[in-house]
Amino acid sequence: MLLACIADDFTGATDLANNLVRAGLRTLQTIGVPVDVSAALAIAQYDAIVVALKTRTIPVQDAIDQSLAALTWLQRCGATQIYFKYCSTFDSTPAGNIGPVTEALMDALDCDFTIACPAFPENGRSVFRGYLFVGDQLLSESGMRDHPLTPMCDANLVRVLQAQTKRKVGLIPYDCVAQGAVAIHERIAALKAEGVSIAIVDAVSDSDLLALGPALRQMPLITAGSGVAIGLAKNYLENISPVLQVQQQRLPRHGGLRAILAGSCSIATNAQVSYWQASGGAAYEIDVLALATDALNVDGVMRWALTELMQAPILIYATTDAQRLAQIQDQLGASHAGALVEQTMAKLAQLLVAAGVTQLVVAGGETAGAVVQALGIQALQIGPQIDPGVPWTAVVGGPGLLLALKSGNFGTKDFFTKCFTQLDYYERNTIT
Repeated sequence: MLLACIADDFTGATDLANNLVRAGLRTLQTIGVPVDVSAALAIAQYDAIVVALKTRTIPVQDAIDQSLAALTWLQRCGATQIYFKYCSTFDSTPAGNIGPVTEALMDALDCDFTIACPAFPENGRSVFRGYLFVGDQLLSESGMRDHPLTPMCDANLVRVLQAQTKRKVGLIPYDCVAQGAVAIHERIAALKAEGVSIAIVDAVSDSDLLALGPALRQMPLITAGSGVAIGLAKNYLENISPVLQVQQQRLPRHGGLRAILAGSCSIATNAQVSYWQASGGAAYEIDVLALATDALNVDGVMRWALTELMQAPILIYATTDAQRLAQIQDQLGASHAGALVEQTMAKLAQLLVAAGVTQLVVAGGETAGAVVQALGIQALQIGPQIDPGVPWTAVVGGPGLLLALKSGNFGTKDFFTKCFTQLDYYERNTIT
């Protein structure tokens, strides 16, 4: 294994694994730290491993402990470089968890300098002069300002990260990145001389990410969104036979029922839910306030689901707009409301799979984490991309199940429909 990755949520892990596979690296995603290295996962056949954790919003010390456990396991597997992956919208709070986990990994690796770059231009995430943009909007003016767990109200990443770490944070600006690896190395040397240990890196296009890759060749620890993988992977392809390089991994065929679970309240997922309904898709809304009073009967939801599933794919969603979300949080508290949705979606996923669902789409990082854990999934094989950052995956060593784990912010408005039409095309033309 060449590249070892630690992701702070499950959809983000899949996003990163997708980019690594597209770049040509044979990649496996594990769910948590595997218990048995040997049996597993036949580590030797992979160029990169992505360990998916659910640490984005848990207490800081728990996030540190789990990340260090993943690091220890990856080092035992022979990792040569560590990649700490977080969201392309830098989801965190002034308390963490990006800064504290980065510091802990730096300490464990005896690393005196690293970078932080959430840019993913293909998905509309760019960093310029240290400010993060979502499309044409500053992060602080985008829908992320209303995120239920990690509201992002400051687009200045140097300032955001400095609030989370004791180490000095600096900037590698766009004009330096555009000059290539030599200029980036010179900038890093200058920053280190100023006492800087972590540098936000500007990137507004894939060419910037490609330029960044060679400059990171010898860096023990990289922290980033999934975009940096585009350039970084090329460092490893020199050591991999062209015969072994992959563009996508073939998935097994899984006929069966199809369902979507949406727990995210992002603008993108709200648009996807609306499009699905406007297109005539069967949909069932989960009333979060009813969950709090046990007024929602999961068995009743399943009776509806089983009737509809026999005819077409279904959507079960707790997605709602910012105004309604604020009302729910005022009554229940953000953490309690989120936990209720996660628990319900996890239970529904178990029931749906038991009822014959073999193609399941899950929207929302926290929701995806709860679902994957509830299903007891240990590893995922990465398949074809649906939209940037979101591939189909196949469960390894578990139930015959294809999964699409979507970050709440990702995907076009027709994403849910596209998932199944694309899978139909893929099965007709490429699966063996």
